[in-house]
Amino acid sequence: KGHYQERMIGLNEQNELIFVSGSAGIDEALLPANYNFEPEGSIFEISPARSALMQQITEMLLQNSGAALLIDYGFTTAGFADTLQALKNHKFDNVFAHPGEADITSHVDFSALNKIAVDLGCSTQITTQGEFLLSLGLLDRAGQLGHGKQEDIQQKIRTDVERLAAPDQMGNLFKVLIVTCNEPHPQTEH
Repeated sequence: KGHYQERMIGLNEQNELIFVSGSAGIDEALLPANYNFEPEGSIFEISPARSALMQQITEMLLQNSGAALLIDYGFTTAGFADTLQALKNHKFDNVFAHPGEADITSHVDFSALNKIAVDLGCSTQITTQGEFLLSLGLLDRAGQLGHGKQEDIQQKIRTDVERLAAPDQMGNLFKVLIVTCNEPHPQTEH
């Protein structure tokens, strides 16, 4: 088995952007436990900036006894996948096709964010957006909004509810991380 390397961006002979392998290896402690069983060329995404932001958010919650609700598309178990993507005009685009014009994004590793909050002493819960919205009464609220309205308005509400909560639409793709930190910690002087 080979070793994991950082994937970087470089230029080919035609002066086009391409992915290239970095020269340094990756600390194996950052990889999931099953990394030895992945085929050559597998991609594992980590986001140090995202983790640092979660650390800051959690520390602020601990200092002020608060809660956070994080919602985005992502996954709940760390794994190997290439989720880097570009979106331009609400359509998928090649990540190198329109630099500076397309939005570049990747799926959030909610298990990594969850671990940070738990390790710092907060309570957490991860669920899908569909389950979360249904537990908040999405169907009842949709019924209230559509009650007595014309059929086309009722159909629009049904379509919007399905888009937000259906498993084959945003319902399973988007995840929700609920973080609560109930006891404020005393400020320490440095």
